[in-house]
Amino acid sequence: MKKLVASVLLIGLAVSMAACGKTKEGGSDDGAFTVGFDQDFPPFGYVGDDGEFTGFDIEMATECGKRMGKEVKLQPIDWDAKDMELESGTIDCIWNGFTMNGREDQYTWSDSYMDNTQVVITKKDSGIQTLADLAGKVVEVQKESSAQSALEDEDHTELLTSFGDFLQVAEYNTAFMDLESGAVDAIAIDIGVANFQLEGKEDEYVILEEVISSEQYAVGFLKGNEELRDEVQSTLMEMVEDGTFAEISEKYFGYDVCTLK
Repeated sequence: MKKLVASVLLIGLAVSMAACGKTKEGGSDDGAFTVGFDQDFPPFGYVGDDGEFTGFDIEMATECGKRMGKEVKLQPIDWDAKDMELESGTIDCIWNGFTMNGREDQYTWSDSYMDNTQVVITKKDSGIQTLADLAGKVVEVQKESSAQSALEDEDHTELLTSFGDFLQVAEYNTAFMDLESGAVDAIAIDIGVANFQLEGKEDEYVILEEVISSEQYAVGFLKGNEELRDEVQSTLMEMVEDGTFAEISEKYFGYDVCTLK
């Protein structure tokens, strides 16, 4: 009986400790601000030459967390497991070139802070000049990316079915290696990532003028976690007003991408 009582007490203690570590919204309750991001998504989130996490969204999130008086924890995640990470409380938000369009009801969102466009990259000598030229070609995207969602939208059914093959990879670094080797003919990708990846390679690759779609980036929180969303939103506006947002933006894009008002 003593062993039984002790076991019950231990189980109760474990449950209580676990409960203390999470908020009702699913995020951490230790005063930290844990940001989920894809570490292979430059210029928004990636590993710098010094081996540290960096990028536009990383700097924005880090500055935001510091201003909120929270310890900032950067948590790289598998992009196709982002919902599980958020629901389990491993991360407090998804902040990494995260498209809100088509997902409006799945998360609690900040206001959009940046416009984005889905484009196609191909080799200059590929003969591909328009989206129609992708008929019969092998096109690659990152799995669970905005480009995949855009192409699988019913508005682009005809375009998608025209492809010779439509492939998904875990990260865009792999996609660019596939394009370089000739394993694929084109990559569908966010314009910001495309410009970053092609810097210094303009003689080899080209971004098609015809775009797939346009969208907006925002910070995604677990559905119902409006308290943290409001705190982040307010802090972002402070960064806009004092010029910090524009300063970080200029560093990565050469201009102010801010759409917050």
